[in-house]
Amino acid sequence: MKPIASTAKILADKMLNQYIDKTWVDWAVEMLVEGFDTEHLVILAGESPPYNQFYLDSLTNKVLSELNLDYSNEHKIIKKYVCYLIDKALKSEMKISEVLEIIDDLYNSNREYLFNFVLLSSDAEFLTYSDKGFSWDGTIENNIDEITIMIIDYFADWKSENCEKETVII
Repeated sequence: MKPIASTAKILADKMLNQYIDKTWVDWAVEMLVEGFDTEHLVILAGESPPYNQFYLDSLTNKVLSELNLDYSNEHKIIKKYVCYLIDKALKSEMKISEVLEIIDDLYNSNREYLFNFVLLSSDAEFLTYSDKGFSWDGTIENNIDEITIMIIDYFADWKSENCEKETVII
């Protein structure tokens, strides 16, 4: 049995020490619906605000351990999270601008493989204020529709090169 797709986000959030919130509770509920049943997953699914981060940090560690979900390999976790985000954008479940903003936030010198997303994000943001892009090959003199198509094409290419060789789900 494979964890649900949003597990990629959950593991990335855990690795990045993000705030534990309703997203985690919703994930736990979905995992239970999919047939995963552990003691601490049930407890997490029943949590409600206000969220005690100290308690939830310990609880989520137990949940991930029970489910044998490892978040120690940063490169693998970030890549799977980007695959998840791209998939959401390609299915129109998230706005392209939202996906680019999240990936832009994930970028750092250790994650050089995300640099082109940063350039695309810059172009997309710039085009909201102007009709000319500046940093990505081919964006100069293009309009927002052409840039959107270029971004979608890049997402699809990146997904086929990085996501489909292995399962996107953890």
